[in-house]
Amino acid sequence: MNSGKTVFAQLLQYVQRYEFNQCVWRYHGNYKVRSFSCWEQFL
Repeated sequence: MNSGKTVFAQLLQYVQRYEFNQCVWRYHGNYKVRSFSCWEQFL
């Protein structure tokens, strides 16, 4: 039986959304993106 968080939820715990967005902004990761953002691709 599952008594805690899923593995996926535990992994996302270590990825700070703010820091991820800073990297995307710095390297222009979402340049000319229409529907599938860097965050969605990461997930």
